[in-house]
Amino acid sequence: MIPIPSKIEGAEFQLYKLEQELKPIGYSIGGNWDYDHGYFDYKIDDKVGYQFLRVPFQSVDGQLDSQGTTVELGRPFLLSHKYQIGIDDNVHVWNRTASFDQFSEPEDPDASFPKEFIELGHTLVHELEAVLGRD
Repeated sequence: MIPIPSKIEGAEFQLYKLEQELKPIGYSIGGNWDYDHGYFDYKIDDKVGYQFLRVPFQSVDGQLDSQGTTVELGRPFLLSHKYQIGIDDNVHVWNRTASFDQFSEPEDPDASFPKEFIELGHTLVHELEAVLGRD
């Protein structure tokens, strides 16, 4: 994980409007959100695992699935996930978890981040600041 200090840290936005600004430039809400926090992810590469620029956000006034929720942005960071090749032998299959545990566990959830994408990460943060009016 490589944190990237940014002018967007601490900025507050309505989640719906923020999503409308970020989706067209390639961001999506990551699958690991909860009712009070989550992440916008920008996938940089997926040749060897996955490399993301991740922008954390925290609810300020309610649950994320509520209409009109305001969120505060945290410090963006670069993240790399490297997945195992083949079948995951640690999957526990029973009705409640079968649909969630069908994919391989990360071989290294905090894998080293490829140097060739670090500058791109900084460029993406500058673009994000401009789009959100924080440049």
